[in-house]
Amino acid sequence: MRAFFARLLTKDKKEEENPMKKFLIVGLGNPGPKYENTRHNIGFKILDTLAEKKEVSFEPDRYGDKAEVSFKGRKFILIKPSTFMNLSGKAVRYWLEKENIAIDNLIVITDDLNLNFGIFRLKAKGSDGGHNGLKHIQSILQTTQYPRFRFGISDEFSKGKQIDYVLSNWDEEEKTQLKERLDASAELILSFGTAGIHNTMNTFNGK
Repeated sequence: MRAFFARLLTKDKKEEENPMKKFLIVGLGNPGPKYENTRHNIGFKILDTLAEKKEVSFEPDRYGDKAEVSFKGRKFILIKPSTFMNLSGKAVRYWLEKENIAIDNLIVITDDLNLNFGIFRLKAKGSDGGHNGLKHIQSILQTTQYPRFRFGISDEFSKGKQIDYVLSNWDEEEKTQLKERLDASAELILSFGTAGIHNTMNTFNGK
């Protein structure tokens, strides 16, 4: 186990020499048509948008659906876990190890109740913020030191209705703005791989 985490935190020399630098992009959500258009599935929706823009398709693979996007000498491995939200860490760990990707080249995409609808917050590290998917990833990786991209879904729900809210569909006003926000999210991911996390944070955070 110790050797596994050492590989995550240290960039392999061969990887540095390889012009096709790799990034793992994991969008959190729940599998199945029942959840497809819910707020909790924004991670899946963002990856679907990027895949569509780059004309690639997802195929079933270990612990989820997988697609690959090549852009400006980088390879982005997109994963939509099939484990359901509360077990997302299984897919993250498996694909980091299989593809030999450093943990700082990972982004986990998740919904965030503490941000207004459509607001972006990319961070290099942080707490789980009460999000069950992030809790499991933190437990499996035994660290909070990994990038995450939070997409605001606001907190417009009454007391005791949080679960119903995150598992419900977008309202009509949100739907009218969602396409632009999804397009911008796809651009954020590509910027992460080409411009680096700090430049991307300066460009997209709070927008």
